[in-house]
Amino acid sequence: MIKILDVTLLFLYCLLIYWLSAQATLPVPQVWTFQDKILHAGAYFVMAVLAWRSFRHLRTRRIILALLSVSFCSLYGLSDEWHQSFVVGRYSDVADWIADNIGSGLAVFLLYKRNG
Repeated sequence: MIKILDVTLLFLYCLLIYWLSAQATLPVPQVWTFQDKILHAGAYFVMAVLAWRSFRHLRTRRIILALLSVSFCSLYGLSDEWHQSFVVGRYSDVADWIADNIGSGLAVFLLYKRNG
């Protein structure tokens, strides 16, 4: 039952990211420069935690679990940036993808160290 919940949460979170990316604008006021990079990193930090929880059911070594989680988030972030390139009012940005990878990498690093 936990496995189904973990996978469902990851799936729903990915749908939320997809939906947000499909919006022409987001209702987030720009308070400081590079704020969006922090938001990207935070969003993909959460995604990495959910990915870790989902992939842990494969019962593989932690290093494989870590690589799967980071790879999933990185590829999803890449597809998200590609998706945004087709949305009116949005654009694709390599710096956003880098922020996604930093966030997911940090989450996986902390999970790897905690579960060691």
